[in-house]
Amino acid sequence: MSADVTIGGGRLAAHPLRAAVLGEVHARPFTPIETPRRVLHFAFETTPERGEADRAALTAFCQSRGLAGPQASDKQLRIEFGATALRWEQHSEFTTYTWELSSDGAAGVPFHPPAAGLAGPMGLVAQPGPVLVAVDLHLVRDGGNPALERLFDRASLAAAENSDATALYATDFQSDPDGFVRILIVDRGLGPERAGALTQRVLELETYRVLALLGLPEAQRLAPSVRRIEMRLTEVAAQTRGAQGLDANRRLLEELTALAAELEAGAAESQFRFGASRAYDQIVHLRLQTIGERKFDGLPTWTSFLARRMAPAIRTIATLQERQAGLAEKLARAANLLRTRVDVELESQNRDVLRSMNERTRLQLMLQATVEGLSVAAISYYVIGLFSYLVKGAHDAGLVRIDPALATGAFVPLAVVLVWWIVRRIRTRHIRGAG
Repeated sequence: MSADVTIGGGRLAAHPLRAAVLGEVHARPFTPIETPRRVLHFAFETTPERGEADRAALTAFCQSRGLAGPQASDKQLRIEFGATALRWEQHSEFTTYTWELSSDGAAGVPFHPPAAGLAGPMGLVAQPGPVLVAVDLHLVRDGGNPALERLFDRASLAAAENSDATALYATDFQSDPDGFVRILIVDRGLGPERAGALTQRVLELETYRVLALLGLPEAQRLAPSVRRIEMRLTEVAAQTRGAQGLDANRRLLEELTALAAELEAGAAESQFRFGASRAYDQIVHLRLQTIGERKFDGLPTWTSFLARRMAPAIRTIATLQERQAGLAEKLARAANLLRTRVDVELESQNRDVLRSMNERTRLQLMLQATVEGLSVAAISYYVIGLFSYLVKGAHDAGLVRIDPALATGAFVPLAVVLVWWIVRRIRTRHIRGAG
């Protein structure tokens, strides 16, 4: 299919994703199925690495029988060999193999012979991963009301007709001794196209039902941890009211940070699984709405049965997700409160330190001023002494006639002022250099 659009003699270039978007609508078309038919459906958990290995194994399987295998971009493939048809589909986290086998109903007896004896073709392909879903679906012609109680466990039997009563489908959602979940579809005039569509929708219902419930064990695993964190948060919040001092508040903050890290780790691990479970649950409800169920013989429909058995599990998953989100917000608020208290304590300590530094600086300035005064006196004393010797020497040599004592006394104020000015000038220069 071309993504470009031809107009006259030219072409309109298509968006790079146009072909993929157009093809997605037709990615998994319904295929007609003739009644009677036996369908064995398997779903395997596959990682990207397992998915590539599975694609290679399926390609080898097809080539060994002279058939074309899947292309690198193919997500689904349908092949026929003899009376058997295989439908292969690859999804983001699982891969399905659906085998359509001929069936004569074994003289009108559903599910006979057992599925284990018919599942040999599945063993011809390497197992893609752990098996999640194994369904034995029997599509039979209408032969009057079937004895469903003899085929299924009455305690968990769910049966319904489609919107126009042209089909009856039933199951008990339990594994038989060979590990298959049995599903019976009675064709009351569907026709091949509608029979194929109903069969595919019923198989998807069972597949997505199982995948949706994969989140429940994860929720049950995380629930004790979430509960413990909730209780410890309550205790820490109570201790916060009476905590005094930086060390106590810092210890509580470190504990809250550890609790938040533990909660975030669990939420990150479960985020994909919980989101996938809720998405799969929505697909299950959409498939049930599309079929349009009608009650049959007073039995619970698939919708009512799954609402009673499956909805609590989905609510458990959703509730735990909400608890994780709410608990994360509470931890963040408590941590912010404690962090504010720690910051206030640190600011108080810094204020005391600055006050102490200011006091020490003031004392140092007072000491410096004292030392400066003493320095001026000492230097002046030495300068005056030198001047006195100079004057006495000059007087004894007859160079000056002034009395040395008088000259020395007159020089004292001048020497003190001069020394004080020089010391002050040096200190001012040092202060400017430090600034």
